[in-house]
Amino acid sequence: MTASPEEEGALLRLALAQGVTIPRLLVESALAQDAGETASERRATITKLYELHRLLAAISNNVNQIAKATNATRELHPETFATLAAVRKTAMQIDELTDELSLT
Repeated sequence: MTASPEEEGALLRLALAQGVTIPRLLVESALAQDAGETASERRATITKLYELHRLLAAISNNVNQIAKATNATRELHPETFATLAAVRKTAMQIDELTDELSLT
């Protein structure tokens, strides 16, 4: 059985989106029917989680530095609000990723 040009185009778009070849996409899709996700999707999710982990580590370092400076001077420093905004943004990203994972 051969794929129609439309099917081949759809497969190519999916493969490119996942960063794999069409044969790899087909193998992963066939094997993932029970799991509900492909290995490429799992790798993308893990990569996103590592990115969020690194971001949280950097933010927590900033929070510690700000807390130390605030305790020493008893004044809020300008970085405080930007760092707290980064905390909120990262928390929202984690919530979004968690929501995505709960739908699969």
